[in-house]
Amino acid sequence: MGRFLVVILLASAALGGAGMWYLQVYGYYDTLPEQNSIALTYAGDTTPTEVPVTGFEGIDAISSPIRFRACFTLAEPADFAPYDNATPLNAPGWFDCFDAAAIGAALDNGSAQAVTAQANITYGIDRVAAIFSDGRGYAWHQINACGTAHFDGDPVPPGCPPPPQRTE
Repeated sequence: MGRFLVVILLASAALGGAGMWYLQVYGYYDTLPEQNSIALTYAGDTTPTEVPVTGFEGIDAISSPIRFRACFTLAEPADFAPYDNATPLNAPGWFDCFDAAAIGAALDNGSAQAVTAQANITYGIDRVAAIFSDGRGYAWHQINACGTAHFDGDPVPPGCPPPPQRTE
């Protein structure tokens, strides 16, 4: 009887772990439809503008505001608003056009430029893009300074928009 209970417990743990892994890696992501443009912010501007792109591939999930990832190629080069402290976030392994380590290395060595796609796409979250000289672009969502303070329960820094009211 004891062995039977141990087998049931181990099987339940294995199934639960496999289910949780599947949901984290595959279950919550949606593949975005093909798009002919992506919103990017030009240098000297604060409002994003739709910029023509080709080869768009993207994923997103409603379970978290920072799960967005996209790969694209700009139709024409342009001068976009720079973004400080860009840190590409890892994508699931099956979304193979987005390599966060390679994008981060390119940002570090200057072969790609971090630009603002859209500031505060949702409160405290910016859409950031890395643009390469050959027109390749990669976008992700990143928590900004306002979001970091707000999500930690601290007062937001000067210059931040008012945070949304918490509903509890």
